[in-house]
Amino acid sequence: MTPVIAMAAARYRYPETDHDALGPVDLAIGPGEWVGVVGPTNAGKSTLCYVIIGLAPQFFGGRLRGEVSVFGSPTASQPVNERSRRAGLLFQNPFTQLSGARERVDEEVAFGPEAHGLPQAEVEERVAEALRLTGLQDLRARHPLDLSGGQLQRLALAALLAMRPELLLLDEPTSQLDPAGSRALFDVLRGLHAAGTTIVMVEHRLEAVAAMCPRVIALGEGRLLADGAPAEVFNRPEVQASAGIPAFARLAALVGKGPPLPVTFESAVEALRG
Repeated sequence: MTPVIAMAAARYRYPETDHDALGPVDLAIGPGEWVGVVGPTNAGKSTLCYVIIGLAPQFFGGRLRGEVSVFGSPTASQPVNERSRRAGLLFQNPFTQLSGARERVDEEVAFGPEAHGLPQAEVEERVAEALRLTGLQDLRARHPLDLSGGQLQRLALAALLAMRPELLLLDEPTSQLDPAGSRALFDVLRGLHAAGTTIVMVEHRLEAVAAMCPRVIALGEGRLLADGAPAEVFNRPEVQASAGIPAFARLAALVGKGPPLPVTFESAVEALRG
């Protein structure tokens, strides 16, 4: 089966810098996987997303070495707008994603499908579905700039969902959300994953990553430190030293449980009872 994402000895360096921000990275992500990406600041997490979607180097410039392909096509030779038919990136800052050309929430959500020339009936169907999934139905007539930070994040996600991507890259998707908004977002992602969407999620809430992502990648200084199941990755000393560990694991360690440390609520409860 052809991987959705394939990287071989991939390295990327931003313009006017003297070191690689990412790499070398060898990575393959298959269809329907939900992969969490963790690591400290400047570990290369956002850069990984930019390289996969093709913004680095097509938009940012710089130098990409090695091989990177998405859906079997090399990112170096495929324009980002073509890839956006099948893949989408949710930026950490939702303002980055606003078109600035639409005065209503529903019009903003419709921007992508309309730009790709979809029939109006299909555009309206996709907009309605995306607004429902993100809970923005009642705000459809609001101006995007009148929304709160959390609502803007949901709007950016709705605009991506209207494209019905097969691959969804999320760069700190809960950064603008309160706990209730985060839970609602994760519910949407669970539904997308169940429907077969491939998800790569950069997330600082390690508890959420451990609970929802069957596979976790840990980055440090642009390099791949670990790749595997959450219980395996979060018990690696090099990951604990750089990315940290979920709160449940810290609690278990305080009372002398482990190794291995439990990394989810359920496994922590079981360990504390034992």
